[in-house]
Amino acid sequence: MKFDAIVLGAGIVGVCAAIHLQRRGRAVALIDRKTPGNETSFGNGGLIQAEGFYPYAFPRDPGALLKYAGNRAPDVRYHFGAIARQAPFLYRYWWNSHPARHAAIAARYAALIEHCIAEHRVLATAAGAQGLIRPSGWVKVFRRAALRDAEFRVAERWRDEFGVAFETLDAEDLRRMEPALKPVLAGGLRYTEAQSVSDPHALVTAYARHFEALGGRIMVGNAATLRDGWRVDTDMGPVEAPAAVVALGPWSDVVTRKLGYRLPLAVKRGYHMHFTAEGGAQLNHPVLDAENGFLITPMSRGIRLTTGAEFASRDAPPTPLQLAAVEPLARGMFPLGRPVDPAPWMGCRPCTPDMMPVIGPASRHDGLWFAFGHAHHGFTLGPVTGRLVAEMMAGEQPFVDPAPFLATRFS
Repeated sequence: MKFDAIVLGAGIVGVCAAIHLQRRGRAVALIDRKTPGNETSFGNGGLIQAEGFYPYAFPRDPGALLKYAGNRAPDVRYHFGAIARQAPFLYRYWWNSHPARHAAIAARYAALIEHCIAEHRVLATAAGAQGLIRPSGWVKVFRRAALRDAEFRVAERWRDEFGVAFETLDAEDLRRMEPALKPVLAGGLRYTEAQSVSDPHALVTAYARHFEALGGRIMVGNAATLRDGWRVDTDMGPVEAPAAVVALGPWSDVVTRKLGYRLPLAVKRGYHMHFTAEGGAQLNHPVLDAENGFLITPMSRGIRLTTGAEFASRDAPPTPLQLAAVEPLARGMFPLGRPVDPAPWMGCRPCTPDMMPVIGPASRHDGLWFAFGHAHHGFTLGPVTGRLVAEMMAGEQPFVDPAPFLATRFS
């Protein structure tokens, strides 16, 4: 079967790229080994982070590094073997996290983040999925007043630099906003323009249905079979097109390495479980414990508890010790009930050492395009990336300057 474009990867980035290409009159095949939204896009915190101008940096404070060295911190865990293998990546990540370099990265990254709400709104409206997106913002909470006040100062700096909107909450303000939270917190910081999603998988599924309604085709196939042409094996036979988009998230290197690209891609793994809420307790916002790195958020399936980052090989067996470590802390903050899921979910975030995604054409192959490496902001930036890569492929004037995100920056 012949198409105008193949998109490899049916997470939120791939689905959005497929939609925008189909809208431009391309015949598009969206190919994945699973149905849309069933890998990394399935298990995130459901946040559309309009405040996320500063991507998540590597800790540089000696005290924090000492804390993590023991591998018992609730917010960051690691596999020793993976740390050794990823040492060059981690060094570059640490180097780019220097405050001056991090600020320069944020100035470039802002061009993507500033469009995230508007681009999600366009697709959600077209897909009839507006009801899944809540304009509630999200709340970062603090157990110590000193950390609370320090974070307030960071938010003020972000407001001055990028216009980030926020609301500071003392302990009493927080109790009024979230009465089911237990009185163990010194206050909170609410990012008011961010939005949250009640079911990330359902939103990606709705976007995928919209793609099909536009005439696109979704197929099960093996991205590792991609070869020049571009040609991929699927359950419906070989599919070929003059253009292919690699939007495989943490599996993108399966294709890029085979084609000779040595891009510095690593993963941070994360876990989640859903719980009931005891006594009909309500949680009105996603709530992040700033000191322990876990998020609790109301989802259609229950209260989702998510972990921070686990540095491990992408395909290593799950080790949900981090989830077990934060569950008692979460129960001490909110009345979680029984588990809803039979086992923890685990997913992988695709990361680059400069904390920015790879978006744009491959340098040595005509018709090959990259759209991956979004780390913690894949869900936030899926629609933005999809539009940007489609505009570039169509020869249009991109609505965002793609230069900072090209793969050639790693050459």
